[in-house]
Amino acid sequence: MKKMTILTLGAALIAAPALAAPGERGMGDAEGNRVLTRAEAQTGAANMFAKMDINKDGKLDAADQAARQAAMQAKRFAALDANSDGSISKTEWDQHNSRREAKRAERKEKRSAEASEAGEGKRGLRGLHGKRGGHHGMRGHQGMMMKADTNGDKAISQAEFEAAALARFDRLDTNKDGQVTAEERRAQRAAWKAKRGQRAAAPASE
Repeated sequence: MKKMTILTLGAALIAAPALAAPGERGMGDAEGNRVLTRAEAQTGAANMFAKMDINKDGKLDAADQAARQAAMQAKRFAALDANSDGSISKTEWDQHNSRREAKRAERKEKRSAEASEAGEGKRGLRGLHGKRGGHHGMRGHQGMMMKADTNGDKAISQAEFEAAALARFDRLDTNKDGQVTAEERRAQRAAWKAKRGQRAAAPASE
């Protein structure tokens, strides 16, 4: 149960742009100039926390994740229940499958066309690497969640959430001028990419 709580909170943080990428468009940059001030970062974190705190109990925990999942399931059911009679008939299910298969075929055709134009014969292989990278990303966000949960109660209060966002801001603000610029964000992304490359190369050198 404890592990599941960590996973659900980790998933919640992945949906928290105020922590994940301060300064990106819509992530608290009130003036839209691609420069994020510390005050904007705190306001953005507060707004994001309010959206994520589904049950409005002042904390982010497994209950909020469960409520979010329930809302998503209700939305999926409504999409399947075409005549809104509270049940899904075989006809409705078959229609859903047909639409899903049509979308899959469309995406596959689009990917094939893009690969053909770019001459990327190994595109699918890179996709697999990307998937593994996603798992590494999940572990990273779990670590971020655990750092944000400073009192270890498996929940994140608004104060903890904002503190984590501001700590993230301070790490990005390398010249300590009270704002995060696009150049600073690019520098950090480059540093992360280099670090991931070093980790990936480590097993091969052993």
